[in-house]
Amino acid sequence: MEDKHLVYCRIEREGAVLVIRRAPGVFLAGRWELPGGGVESGEHPEAAAIREVGEETGLAVEIVEERSTHSWMDVAGRPLRIHARVYDAAENESRSVTLNPAEHDHHAWVTPDQAHALDLADHFRDAVLGGA
Repeated sequence: MEDKHLVYCRIEREGAVLVIRRAPGVFLAGRWELPGGGVESGEHPEAAAIREVGEETGLAVEIVEERSTHSWMDVAGRPLRIHARVYDAAENESRSVTLNPAEHDHHAWVTPDQAHALDLADHFRDAVLGGA
């Protein structure tokens, strides 16, 4: 069985957390998530998280600390175990979010109350709501 490593960042601004929605036509389209993605071969997870946030949102961040780790079997049924790390990240400077339209079609800064209405995976929901 193979392992796939993913990294995500929880970025907070004025009491709200950034979430992005997967674009139509991509895997899990319409679901909301934290910015992040796959760790490339030989890449350090924290470096991958910073790179992915930049690619997906145009934001420059630094990692503050690891918030949580999660593992699950691939939802598409492949013999693949997914390992995800969620980091708390701080913006280097406040910028406008610029999405890559091939991957995401909308972003929002949400409070924990607003997050309850979104289609978020449990590990993203826990991070947005402030849990580990």
